[in-house]
Amino acid sequence: MNLQYISDSKGQTTGVFIPINEWNDLKSKYKGIEMEDIDIPEWHKGLVRERQDDYKKNPGSAMDFDSAMDDIEKEL
Repeated sequence: MNLQYISDSKGQTTGVFIPINEWNDLKSKYKGIEMEDIDIPEWHKGLVRERQDDYKKNPGSAMDFDSAMDDIEKEL
């Protein structure tokens, strides 16, 4: 994929340009990718907030990605 990154005057990346032919390929591969607004159910938002609060109270209880994947793979 031939992406072009757009930066501001301070060098911070502010956007990405995707050539139209590649964008069209993505749209055909991932239906709905062009939707700007995805409706997330309130119960899901609440669950994420609850998990964030739990993490803030006890960050040591969280597992890093690699450890989580190792645990999952052991169960397979």
